[in-house]
Amino acid sequence: MNIVETFVDLPTTRGPMRTHLFTPVGEGKHPGVIFYSEIFQVTGPIRRMAAALAGQGYIVAVPEVYHEFEPLGAVLAYDQAGSDRGNELKFTKELASYDEDTDVLAQFLAAHERGTGKVGSYGVCLGGHLAVRAGLNPLVQAVAAFYPTDLHTASLGAGKNDDTMVRLEGITTPFFFVWGRQDPHVPLEGRQKIAARLNEIGADFEWHEFNAAHAFLRDEGPRYNPALAHICMSLMLRFFSEKLGS
Repeated sequence: MNIVETFVDLPTTRGPMRTHLFTPVGEGKHPGVIFYSEIFQVTGPIRRMAAALAGQGYIVAVPEVYHEFEPLGAVLAYDQAGSDRGNELKFTKELASYDEDTDVLAQFLAAHERGTGKVGSYGVCLGGHLAVRAGLNPLVQAVAAFYPTDLHTASLGAGKNDDTMVRLEGITTPFFFVWGRQDPHVPLEGRQKIAARLNEIGADFEWHEFNAAHAFLRDEGPRYNPALAHICMSLMLRFFSEKLGS
């Protein structure tokens, strides 16, 4: 279906959070999905991934995750300087700020006039971890996480000491994970550690691994794998359809 892209500046205690919205055209109601970006914020590839999901019947909200540090609308380049800045801010931002952002976004989508009231989360890289952490929020009803970083090391946020995996115990939210076996950011030992924890707590999750590099969904640069990206999108759409409707 056709979509329209707009943005809204949502208020937080740390200043406005610019949130890019991708909404199906028409009068129908749709589930909402918070889509968390990589460390580079809302780049061209992220916009295209958001648009692809929205075109399948979802209201997709993409926040600028570093809104309290960077000017509204800022995009970090896919180069060494952009990578350095994004990784610096990943460990500068407080966990409480990440969680507040999620709560603001979830409430916004749950109450959206074109929404069904159902909300999911989706993310890649840093955003994959944020999508998993969003599953701790009672308004988030399904989580899709692609190669989430820092889960196995529990090192997200200021102080590099997050509690994401600890707090998943008792959570009934369904999870969908996708990994690249050649991803140096989440090696085999890290994936095994995460899977063991999910099995230990009896989490509702599905798990997919492919022979692929980190960021293989990103349609820019040498790591892009379009065939796998297509397969993964189909798998995720089936998951969201089951858990959120469409």
